[in-house]
This record gives sequence, structure tokens and C-alpha cells, in this order.
Amino acid sequence: MLDANHIYCGDSRELLKEIEPDSIALSFWSPPYFLGKDYEQGVSYEQWQAMLKEVISLHYAILKPGGFMVINIADILAFQDEKMPRIQADNPSNKKCSVTREMVLEAKRLHPDYNRDQLAAYLNCSEQTIDRRLNGNNIRGGKHAVGTHVKLVGGQLEDYAYQAGLYLYDKRVWHKDPAWANSKWTTSTLKAVSETEDLYIFWKPGEYVVNRDRLTPTEWKEWGLRQIWEIPSVRANDIHQAMFPTELACRVIKLYTDEGDTVLDPFIGSGTTALAAIEANRKYLGIELMEQYAELARSRVKALLRTPKIEFV
Repeated sequence: MLDANHIYCGDSRELLKEIEPDSIALSFWSPPYFLGKDYEQGVSYEQWQAMLKEVISLHYAILKPGGFMVINIADILAFQDEKMPRIQADNPSNKKCSVTREMVLEAKRLHPDYNRDQLAAYLNCSEQTIDRRLNGNNIRGGKHAVGTHVKLVGGQLEDYAYQAGLYLYDKRVWHKDPAWANSKWTTSTLKAVSETEDLYIFWKPGEYVVNRDRLTPTEWKEWGLRQIWEIPSVRANDIHQAMFPTELACRVIKLYTDEGDTVLDPFIGSGTTALAAIEANRKYLGIELMEQYAELARSRVKALLRTPKIEFV
């Protein structure tokens, strides 16, 4: 059996089977988002979904009756779809050349025998400009690139949890810093800036505790009762590619557990959940697939435990 206050390296789909049944008060995790990170290379969407389904299904046995599983995840904003029509986005403000589609069409009328290179020379522009004006401008990599659309993931998580015997109890929204504000995502499309992620709270049937003493009156007012949590993003993901702020884990842990409870993170990454659990006087149990991140998480835990706590009187 896996022991609390340890971080293990391995596949969650195997190691979750070694956790004592009915021992976890809270499982809080943020899985890979299927965004093409280094640790997701070679994984298909179907494989990613199968992994999520299996990890969720293994939680029913290990959660305490009345325990919670909280998944922090975001929708896939650029989901590739071979069947999707190619989206042609015309963005006049980004055109550095004054040549218009109408000018190209007029040149073709006057010189029907001109090829694309000859038209470009006639209009004093590049042959790529001729092609773009005639065929449209696809901001996703050209008219031959695979189209992308938004893919919602929450419904699939709910289905997997329901099949496992877990029920969607609540949903909260993490409002973070806007991302990609200066990229083509926003300057070349009508899409909104990405600035939220979702927290899906699943419950294992059984009695759970509503203990308002877990939070201060101010905490209950400012975020305990609020659906939208305003928490700044991690400023620099310099030690791990996808870190969430410690404050996010702290809020989840304080809201859904009591002191002494065990908090699990089956995708512990840089160890943020373990750090938050220690700060809140909870036990932690972490699983990480990649040894370099498992060791990173262990080192961060050791550093925190060596730091003397300051007590105010």
C-alpha cells in the first residue's frame, strides 16, 4: 500500500490501485490538458480520454464515503478536426501590402495569360500575396491546414465519473490572468482571450461535513461562497510547464477537508498540492509519471519542511 506523506513516481493507472480503500478525503488534480506539451507527445485524443476515464474510475474505491474529487482543467481551444471546413479569416488590419483582392482580379482580367508570379510582378507584391488575396487567409497555417474548433471536456468528465459511481456536486471557475493577449490567437481572430479554467467537484456518496470553521468569516465571504475565484496565474513556469498557483490548491483543500485528512494528487507535477496540504496541516500523497518532476516535487516538499513556521501571538 502507498503511504501518506510520500511522492511516488509511476503511472497513476497502476499506483492508484495500491492506495488503501476509503482512505482519501480529497483528490485534487490537474491532468495534462491535451495541448501538446512535451509530456503529451505521441498521445492521441482517444488515448488521453481513455487515461482520464481510467484514473477517474479508480477513485471510487479509494475515496472515503462523502469524499471529493476536484479536477482542474480547461477546454481545448484549438482542437484539430480533419472534417472541419477550412476557416478563412480575412484580417485587413494585418495586411502589410496595399494590394486588394479587387486589384488582383482586375489584373487577371487585363492579363488573363499571366501566372501568379507574373501577376505579383505586375502589382509589385509577392506571389504569396496574390495567393492570399485570391484564396483567403487561414490564420491556422494556410488553406491546406487542418481546421480547429473549441472542444468542451467537462461533459466527458461527468460521464466518466457517473459511470464510476461519482456525482458532479459543484463547479467553480478559476479566473486567472489573460493569456495570449499579444498573439495571433486574439489579433487574427474574433476569439476571446483565454482567462478561465474550470474546477469540477465530484462527490462519492456518503455523509460529508459542512464545517464553516475551516475558513475564517472573511474567507467564506470572499471566496468560500463564491463560484468565481480570482487568483493570479503562476508568473513563470520555469520549473514545470504547467503550474497552478498554491492559492488554488489551498482553497480547495481548506474547503473540502479537515486537519489530518489525506489529500491525493495523481498528477502532482511540481508538488504544489503537497505544499498546500502541508501548509493546511493535512497529509499528502502524490503520484507523478516523470521522474524529473517527482524529484522536483520531493525537493520542494523537503525545502518547505525545513523552513521554520512563524507563529504570531
